[in-house]
Amino acid sequence: MSGDDTPVTLAGRWAQLAALTPARIGLGRAGASLPTREVLRFGLAHAQARDAVHERLRPDDLAAEFAAQGRETLQVESAAPSREAYLRRPDLGRALSEESRIGLAAHSGSFDLAIVIGDGLSATAIHRNAGPLLAALLPPLQARSLTLAPVVIATQARVALGDEVGEVLGARLVAMLIGERPGLSSPDSLGVYLTFAPRRGLTDEARNCISNIRPGGLGYEEAAARMTWLAGEALRRGLSGVGLKDESASAPALTTVVAPS
Repeated sequence: MSGDDTPVTLAGRWAQLAALTPARIGLGRAGASLPTREVLRFGLAHAQARDAVHERLRPDDLAAEFAAQGRETLQVESAAPSREAYLRRPDLGRALSEESRIGLAAHSGSFDLAIVIGDGLSATAIHRNAGPLLAALLPPLQARSLTLAPVVIATQARVALGDEVGEVLGARLVAMLIGERPGLSSPDSLGVYLTFAPRRGLTDEARNCISNIRPGGLGYEEAAARMTWLAGEALRRGLSGVGLKDESASAPALTTVVAPS
């Protein structure tokens, strides 16, 4: 019985649980199969995930959006010559094309942080979330007096491409904002991968990850707060990845941090 002595049916309990999660639970049945509405919902979700993987990044639109926020941008491409090659050859997405590497080297300097925006496996995630996340992220980064490289927009990019971009630009830290592999409930999930002393050849244990950034997941403000805390600690301690745990929830209010030379 519930608190008001009204019997709660099994279907009602499943409905209560289903209201708490986008996961496919308590779908019901029609004979030996699923109800038609659930079959159609699954087909739609699968189609949206496939569309997200194959959608092409629009770097010029992103550059215009970031310019409105007062940010200079650079555009690069990975070594993958096409979307089809990118999907079949993940290794090509981890390296810059020769032309992009040469062009990027002309902008190298001494930066605390380089921000890279890469399409990854969901350009949809980038188009929907990269702008709002960057808008939430820039003020706390600037409050810490970090020197920022121009925002780099990367096409046909894998996570590790950010390491090469950071290395070429001369950045002490790189943040790769990238579209995550679409799921059947989240074709627009954005991830952030933070790496200290970026260089080619690093692997996942050298990176900190903040995932599922989107309106239906981790909010922009919270993601920006976590990323800002991790960036400050990475620069202060001189490390990232498995040696740096996200303790931002218990951290005091953000203050200006002078990174060690």
